[in-house]
Amino acid sequence: MFGGPIPILRSFDEARTKAFYIDFLGFEMVFEHLFEPGLPLYFGVRRGECQLHVSEHYGDGSPGAAVRIPVDDVVAYAAALRAHHHGNARPGIPGSTPWGTREITITDPSGNRLTFYSTDPERQDDTDA
Repeated sequence: MFGGPIPILRSFDEARTKAFYIDFLGFEMVFEHLFEPGLPLYFGVRRGECQLHVSEHYGDGSPGAAVRIPVDDVVAYAAALRAHHHGNARPGIPGSTPWGTREITITDPSGNRLTFYSTDPERQDDTDA
């Protein structure tokens, strides 16, 4: 049995990264791993069906990676995120795309780009054909 892929994103600042994914985006911590105290952190987070791994290890992930994450209602999710007033991360109103989705892209503290998207209800008829 295969599950969905789990991207590994690079991190440079444990406190800022955890605050971003857990406090701001609403992911839950699944696990944390250190080989021993003082070594780089590797941890996993989950929100709904989406799982991400985040690593401070050299060679794990590459800063500036891009991940697309489906959500049920990106407009409502973006509004909830704006209400958090989280530092530099203030997503705008999701825009419509030519391929029938509404999307917002948010950059994490390490430069990774997370694009949250859902089907654009105004384009639903166009994409069903």
